[in-house]
Amino acid sequence: MNKLLLVATLLAGTGLAALAHADDVSVAVAANFSAPMGKIAAEFERDTGHKAVLSFGSTGKFYAQIKNGAPFQVLLAADQETPARLEQEEQTVPGSRFTYAVGRVVLWSKQPGLVDDQGDVLRRGSFEKIAMADPRLAPYGAAAVEVMDKLGLKAALQPKWVSGENIGTAYQWVSMGVAPLGFVALSQVMREGKIQEGSAWVVPVALHAPLRQDAVALKSSQGKPAAAALLAYLKGAKARAIMQSYGYAF
Repeated sequence: MNKLLLVATLLAGTGLAALAHADDVSVAVAANFSAPMGKIAAEFERDTGHKAVLSFGSTGKFYAQIKNGAPFQVLLAADQETPARLEQEEQTVPGSRFTYAVGRVVLWSKQPGLVDDQGDVLRRGSFEKIAMADPRLAPYGAAAVEVMDKLGLKAALQPKWVSGENIGTAYQWVSMGVAPLGFVALSQVMREGKIQEGSAWVVPVALHAPLRQDAVALKSSQGKPAAAALLAYLKGAKARAIMQSYGYAF
């Protein structure tokens, strides 16, 4: 009986010690990565005890907020340039930056049959509005402009653009019918390798610069084990399997 009591006490003490070392990490997450990061954060907390507190938005806006002292500890950007710029400005933990995912752009409509699998709907132009993220703030918006430019359709389609602050807004506008179609992130409409509803054209990667997305620990994360643990977790098999199910590559 005494031995059993001792084992139970040791196990309880181990659990309490793990909880005592658990911490929160404040994460600025690019809007295109909202859905997979929600799942990853839940698994991260379950596996490590640490909690990722997530904020979603445009990478450009996050940059401005970080420069103005926003208390984020990790940035999951929609590009490589913003984390690199913060690194050059000595706002990050040296050596912490890496590419966590490569995204894809998709032309999507909630309406079945509107978007064909070659994107020819863009040439027909039989729509009044096309939604996209603001190309000045969001890499996915810049990619959308690049696609239209390479197709020789930028000038013809520009009067129809409706641009939101980030890719989340662009998705909402198409989903709510504000615009009949739009350029969104593949991760917003794909689950388990399949487009969930409507019609879509997954844009060939040759039509825009690769959407390599970098993660970085910010200076405020120094001494915070949860931040380092999250970045390590993003490189692991479980997190990558979740990302792949939403259409990301590495």
